[in-house]
Amino acid sequence: MCCDTDTDRPTAPTASQNPYPDKTAQTRFEKGLLAKTAKQTGDILLYDNRIVLYKMESDVAVYVVGSVDDNEILLYNVLLALRDSLHLLFKQSVDKRTIIENYDLVSLAVDEICDDGVVLETDPTIIVQRCSKAPSQDVHLGRIDPFSEQGVNNLAQLGKAKLTDWLRQGL
Repeated sequence: MCCDTDTDRPTAPTASQNPYPDKTAQTRFEKGLLAKTAKQTGDILLYDNRIVLYKMESDVAVYVVGSVDDNEILLYNVLLALRDSLHLLFKQSVDKRTIIENYDLVSLAVDEICDDGVVLETDPTIIVQRCSKAPSQDVHLGRIDPFSEQGVNNLAQLGKAKLTDWLRQGL
């Protein structure tokens, strides 16, 4: 979850189920959390029976919230991975405007870090590579006559390139 200092919520991608029954309870939690962390100087606290780790980045606070049963060191590594990934993705300018304009990359980074509460990756360079991969030069299938020898060769090369990319990514 990322909040600016005015308790607005520019982005809040979650990696697991939302524990709050409705939006008002979630908003109340977020506003209370931001008020509590504005007075703190540490990186970790216990709030509303949850472990909260946070980092302040210019006008945005980046939060990782876990249950009291979760490992604090693992949650801290998730927080550092998200913060460092955002720094690499946005060339050191992590602020509210950049996060709003690049919400898709923030969501992809959170999705690469953890899925349904399970931590998948904490290396920022790998996360950035998976989030910001340039689109490959695809062959336009409309221009290929599939029954000619050239068309079959082009389709075979395209399939080989896609398979190689998938294997490199580990899919």
